[in-house]
Amino acid sequence: MKDIIFSDFGEKLCGPSGINDLMDDLGKPLPKGIPLSLMGGGNPARIPEVESLYRQRMAGIMENGTEFEDLIGRYDAPQGRIKFIEQIAECLSGKYGWKIGPENIAVTNGSQSAFFYLFNMFSGTYTVNGKTVKKRIIFPLVPEYVGYADQGIERGTFTGINADFEMYADRTFKYKIDFPRLEKYLSSHDDTAALCVTRPTNPTGNVLTDDEITHLSELSKRYDIPLFIDNAYGLPWPDIIFTDDAKPFWDENVILSMSLSKIGLPSLRTGIIIAQKEIIKAISNLNAIAALASGSVGQALAGDLIRTGKLIEIAHTVVRPFYEKKSVQTQKWIHKYFKGGNYYVHKSEGSIFLWLLMEDLAVPAKEFYQLLKKKGVFVMPGEFFFFGNQADSTLPPVEEHPHYSKCLRLNYAGSAEEVERGIKTIAELYFQNRK
Repeated sequence: MKDIIFSDFGEKLCGPSGINDLMDDLGKPLPKGIPLSLMGGGNPARIPEVESLYRQRMAGIMENGTEFEDLIGRYDAPQGRIKFIEQIAECLSGKYGWKIGPENIAVTNGSQSAFFYLFNMFSGTYTVNGKTVKKRIIFPLVPEYVGYADQGIERGTFTGINADFEMYADRTFKYKIDFPRLEKYLSSHDDTAALCVTRPTNPTGNVLTDDEITHLSELSKRYDIPLFIDNAYGLPWPDIIFTDDAKPFWDENVILSMSLSKIGLPSLRTGIIIAQKEIIKAISNLNAIAALASGSVGQALAGDLIRTGKLIEIAHTVVRPFYEKKSVQTQKWIHKYFKGGNYYVHKSEGSIFLWLLMEDLAVPAKEFYQLLKKKGVFVMPGEFFFFGNQADSTLPPVEEHPHYSKCLRLNYAGSAEEVERGIKTIAELYFQNRK
């Protein structure tokens, strides 16, 4: 073919995107002769205690008759591995009193694909009584996860509401949902399909409090729309939450996404959706069309660990302290190497990221990111996390947030040597590029 022309779908989803740049950086040949600091992606750390559990479970599978052959040689149902789904339901209903059963749970090939399904099930064009309407997904706390920004099949179906924030004397700050603005928007727009938040928030490490989550749930009930909660870093696993005002949350208006990626199984792509049974049925149908079934290995490795409570236990006693210690140390390096600069770090309440604000940065963060790559330091520039402008101008453009081009997302899960070298290099380059 001389001219390859894609459909509108192809043009939108196959073109440049923030998440593509992120993953491309992870796979490209790296600069030769330069020490590397890979702080850009979302890859979790390797934690020996967690890996040991999975190795033991795999050894058990290998030694148990034809269990291994059954595992790799058969498709599971589009909803997921039935035994695994039953184990999840038993664990969460028993521990938290959630009124869920196997009919409330589906498994997808990672939570990234789960949100592609959900966003496009609820946003875009609806046909009601012969008339078409277009509905949108609302993100109440922008900056928000870069992997969402381009997932809508139809253009113009995401709306971002800029975060409010407070600055503190210890060189930290914190984003908060601007509830008055959110409520005003919802009351004046009947095209809202769903609300969506991450908890902890990727990229900032912000953890919405129980009160904030309850408030969002109440709004979803008032407007009869779902509340999507991306719980990839949250409770009860992998439990990368450092605050005490956060409990696992689900109710019938919530569509809760969980994952096994951040508790040691990123390559096995195991996402878990908890929702009303009608939504689970729809996701299962969609999964059958898009993927036939989801991968089985992650489900087989984690199922018994979830049923016995071992995965939740190790998340709380090993995974959370591991990351909290690394977060504290990385913040110390930031304060050491950025001393004398006009910088702030978002309060580290969870996730595997720190969100660094450089108020007097003389170049946009995207340009700064390119300079850092030449030094062997890979991060994510903040602009990618601001998305979702409203077509009718009832909300300020996300680009008008004062932090829009001044931030970097830093993954601190790497080795101490790698992370400290990265922070030192970022600081040196920052002081060369101040206003």
